[in-house]
Amino acid sequence: MASHIVGYPRMGPKRELKFALESFWDGKSSADDLEKVASDLRSSIWKQMSEAGIKYIPSNTFSYYDQVLDTTAMLGAVPERYSWTGGEIGLSTYFSMARGNATVPAMEMTKWFDTNYHFIVPELGPSTKFTYASHKAVSEYKEAKALGIDTVPVLVGPVSYLLLSKPAKGVEKSFSLLSLLGSILPIYKEVVSELKAAGASWIQFDEPTLVKDLDVHELAAFSSAYAELESAFSGLNVLIETYFADIPAESYKTLTSLSGVTAYGFDLIRGAKTLDLIRSSFPSGKYLFAGVVDGRNIWADDLAASLSTLQSLEAVAGKDKLVVSTSCSLMHTAVDLVNETKLDDEIKSWLAFAAQKVVEVNALAKALAGQKDEAYFAANAAAQASRRSSPRVTNEEVQKAAAALKGSDHRRATTVAARLDAQQKKLNLPVLPTTTIGSFPQTVELRRVRREYKAKKISEEEYISAIKEEISKVVKIQEELDIDVLVHGEPERNDMVEYFGEQLSGFAFTANGWVQSYGSRCVKPPIIYGDVSRPNPMTVFWSKTAQSMTARPMKGMLTGPVTILNWSFVRNDQPRFETCYQIALAIKKEVEDLEAAGIQVIQIDEAALREGLPLRKSEHAFYLDWAVHSFRITNCGVQDTTQIHTHMCYSNFNDIIHSIIDMDADVITIENSRSDEKLLSVFREGVKYGAGIGPGVYDIHSPRIPSTEEIADRVNKMLAVLDTNILWVNPDCGLKTRKYTEVKPALTNMVSATKLIRTQLGSAK
Repeated sequence: MASHIVGYPRMGPKRELKFALESFWDGKSSADDLEKVASDLRSSIWKQMSEAGIKYIPSNTFSYYDQVLDTTAMLGAVPERYSWTGGEIGLSTYFSMARGNATVPAMEMTKWFDTNYHFIVPELGPSTKFTYASHKAVSEYKEAKALGIDTVPVLVGPVSYLLLSKPAKGVEKSFSLLSLLGSILPIYKEVVSELKAAGASWIQFDEPTLVKDLDVHELAAFSSAYAELESAFSGLNVLIETYFADIPAESYKTLTSLSGVTAYGFDLIRGAKTLDLIRSSFPSGKYLFAGVVDGRNIWADDLAASLSTLQSLEAVAGKDKLVVSTSCSLMHTAVDLVNETKLDDEIKSWLAFAAQKVVEVNALAKALAGQKDEAYFAANAAAQASRRSSPRVTNEEVQKAAAALKGSDHRRATTVAARLDAQQKKLNLPVLPTTTIGSFPQTVELRRVRREYKAKKISEEEYISAIKEEISKVVKIQEELDIDVLVHGEPERNDMVEYFGEQLSGFAFTANGWVQSYGSRCVKPPIIYGDVSRPNPMTVFWSKTAQSMTARPMKGMLTGPVTILNWSFVRNDQPRFETCYQIALAIKKEVEDLEAAGIQVIQIDEAALREGLPLRKSEHAFYLDWAVHSFRITNCGVQDTTQIHTHMCYSNFNDIIHSIIDMDADVITIENSRSDEKLLSVFREGVKYGAGIGPGVYDIHSPRIPSTEEIADRVNKMLAVLDTNILWVNPDCGLKTRKYTEVKPALTNMVSATKLIRTQLGSAK
């Protein structure tokens, strides 16, 4: 009975690691205290898998921050600015690379493929000195062995590691990262031989970049890397694990002919086409690790369907060579359903978090071996049937409305230039209008008010009056600063997705469904289980209240459909775009109610539009088409004089700029202050953009207060490539996480810089 788990969440069922890390960073606890929490978590995870009957249990998937950073530490590839002097890398160097310190900035962080997890990007160059500097993989293997558990150590594979890296500062952008293979393979050999000496019989290399569009020399790097490692592999079983998408046919051919490799792992949830490749040719005598249990969602597996897939694969790989696995690491799902006391039993019966998925994997392996747990399978089938037939899932009216969208592409009646003219007549804004993105600082006091209201410790009247007072304070601050288009500060909102999900039907919320985003930061995605609709207005009361406090335009603030989709656990019983269209229709009603209530500027945030982009280029056009269409659906019905804004978080816009233009918003504000030059280069290269645009003029993720000169300099750089009449001036993101002592001086300087440039422009005329 062979079962395998690709990886497991590190944070702990109640975010134990998060709190231990933050306490350590704040100097409130010692390294020993932190290590104690970590080793307790590791041993409980290993024991849990062992008791569940899992045969191939992973080790070295635990991390204090990130598995790619762990690999950088293993290879001793510490950038010079951290003044590391050699020897085993300690926590202080490790956390400086992850988070920066008083004197030097952190390494860059970016998204791990198309998940919401972020990894620390290695910075490499021709002069990088590699040396075996972190023995974590070996020590964790030994730690598990001391508990009587034989594990499969997991390493980020050498080729994926290099392909996920970037040239260090000062290194030519064209530098070939793969040219460093020869320098890192000797260290991989050392690690492998130490693991072998410690008693390991299997090693897992994660090579997820194999699912991306690779060119000939990238594929050749895989062949040469594993040929080079082959001598170190003798006497070991080596598993190469891939995940997150279909593997292209060429890459499949390369992978299955690698020398010295015993086993291949595939994601058969997001890689359904890979099944055809496996069925048409699978190398004889090799192990097939079949990822049939979804590692990226929270739905219970359809065990009967998975079992029939597995049975069909037995004929291909052979009974003794087929291993039941998860589609990817379970770190992308919530930890344990037992901690959910608030979810009702019906919805709970449809779900499986990481701990439950471990049990599912083992139940499938036992069933394959002829030891099927009939009662467990029957309960699973009943839950699947209840989910298919539940009236809570299907809403005929919503289905009809979404189906009716197919005929139109939902564009506003006039061009953006005509609309901007009509809006300007009504809004009468100065040249270079100033605004902020939406949220203002969430003080301790404010969080307390929300918490007490939720716990019914204060009445609705008391709550409303406290929030009104906060809005009035935020309006007054903006008027004193002389900002042109105001926001209400969002004091009533906990999170930009949860706040809307709680007011839409078809959403459920967990108490402890936390998933690691980066480092100690976790998010708690809502669960979309049914058809989505909007029973009542969600934001109209607050926007109207805020607008009544000022004569200046007050922005209505909404989260867009694509972002709500990409930041949730989404139902898997219909295509994602259908769910997105349903959310778009719900937001459309809200937009029209805001307009009817006299709100003239409405912002619909699509922070996560770029995040949902598929890994393979061949699938980009289809995704961008329905994502952009969903955005247009939300606001296609408003009058020309209503100004529609959107906000996006920066992530390589250059490749999707035409889709952004196609969204047809009146004004787009962009988080870009960390990568100014990259964004502006798009416009420098001659992309014609006629709508309003506000590239963030300062970085709100840092407590630093930019000077007036610095902001003016940035605005002037923007004016070199953008027309005066379309440029807006704004920070790059919401101000929720900042303190007022930082926000006020920064916004003061932003407005001063703008006025300075307006004066210069006036005199130039």
